[in-house]
Amino acid sequence: MNEHEKSDGLVVPAKLPNKTGVPVAEAVEGSSPAEGNTDGRTRPGLSAGQGVTSGLDRVRLVARRDKDIRFTALLHHVDLDRLWAAFAAINPKATSGVDKVTWETYGQDLRTNLENLLSRVHSGAYRASPSRRVYIPKADGRLRPLGIATLEDKIVQRAVVEVLNAIYEEDFLGFSYGFRPGRSPHDALDALSVGISRKKVNYVLDADISDFFSKLDHSWLEKFLGHRIADKRVLRLIRKWLNAGVIEDGNWKETIEGSPQGASVSPLLANVYLHYVFDQWARQWRHRHARGDMVVVRFADDFVAGFQHLGDAKQFLKDLRERFAKFNLELHPGKTRLIEFGRFAAQHRSERGLPKPETFGFLGFTHICGKTRDGRFWLRRITIRSRMRAKLKRVKTELRRRRHLPVPEQGRWLASVVRGHLAYYAVPGNIDAVGTFHRQAGRYWLRALRCRSQRHRLTWQRMSRLIDRWLPPVRIVHPQPSVRFDARTRGRSPMR
Repeated sequence: MNEHEKSDGLVVPAKLPNKTGVPVAEAVEGSSPAEGNTDGRTRPGLSAGQGVTSGLDRVRLVARRDKDIRFTALLHHVDLDRLWAAFAAINPKATSGVDKVTWETYGQDLRTNLENLLSRVHSGAYRASPSRRVYIPKADGRLRPLGIATLEDKIVQRAVVEVLNAIYEEDFLGFSYGFRPGRSPHDALDALSVGISRKKVNYVLDADISDFFSKLDHSWLEKFLGHRIADKRVLRLIRKWLNAGVIEDGNWKETIEGSPQGASVSPLLANVYLHYVFDQWARQWRHRHARGDMVVVRFADDFVAGFQHLGDAKQFLKDLRERFAKFNLELHPGKTRLIEFGRFAAQHRSERGLPKPETFGFLGFTHICGKTRDGRFWLRRITIRSRMRAKLKRVKTELRRRRHLPVPEQGRWLASVVRGHLAYYAVPGNIDAVGTFHRQAGRYWLRALRCRSQRHRLTWQRMSRLIDRWLPPVRIVHPQPSVRFDARTRGRSPMR
């Protein structure tokens, strides 16, 4: 069938020879197939992010209606209003790129700058700048490379991502949670908890893709994007960002593969890549090969799969390695494990004379096979110790640096840190860990204040009053996973 154009820049294509998609089927997630989270669809107005304008409504609706449509005219959706909103969404204190242009400087003549940028984008005169390579420490002691884009690159990338989200949010599957509008890490954690608790899961594959962002294959990514995007100007923009290179120690380095972590466009490109390489394949594998229950939850390049049968788990892992090898990816050998885990794991291991089931980490939490007071299975989640130690170390260092500032200023800063920690980690069953973080942060604050003078009179009793005044109390702020998951998947919540 030859390609023929439709109105509003849409094309119905012939089958692409490199197409890797599979027929849409039930999501590989621990939820009922009848619920709204099973097909990756969203309510109107949310697929392209909060505050999306009506200009993308038709794009979203057409993308939902026809999964083979290719969009030939998208760049006109990148207009002055969208660039303005993208600029406003950027953190004013964010580090500048290689051009040293800051948010404040650029905003002094914002309309003129954005009009000029828009003109260059639409005329093809826009040029992507290299990213500035920096390294940040990870919890395991290694360094994570980040690419700091220039301000104009950030603006254009954010605007283009908003447009592309209107399409891809209709395509992405229900068990994909990373860096998607209306989805959070806790949605992924809820889905995993519910899946393991309600399905017949006896084995868990805890997997991590090795150096995913640095090994993303450009040629395969362009083919995947071509399944939906036929606007050559948009594809050219993405190609410019991928090939811009990086500046490290003053030297430019070519990027023949990978997408810089830290770039606004990278999370979307990563999700598109893994949608075709992993998500659709995993869904197809479940329907074709799995003999028992199977659940999958993916957040960016980290994913967890649960299986009823050991044979299914081993075969999935074997097939997955072969699948990844075709697309220049591999599983991290030290972070990929297949363990016995689930409602009956403790009982089965005890009968064989084995110790308690192993644990696994996902999105900052160690997952443990626990029990409630009445003996029922309880998937307990506690803060990963290495994560908490690393964060407390940073708090200690920063308090030393701030120790000569006024106490109210220190209190406000430390309160924001503790409040942020509680907002993420204060889940049911983790009260002891968040309490430990709270107490240790208070102790570090006490030590920092005592170091202001060799003849201090700051007792722990007085310090307790300061802590009670400035730091938020320790309490659980998240509901039970099943409560929030059921509300979201049954349409009682705007979240997908």
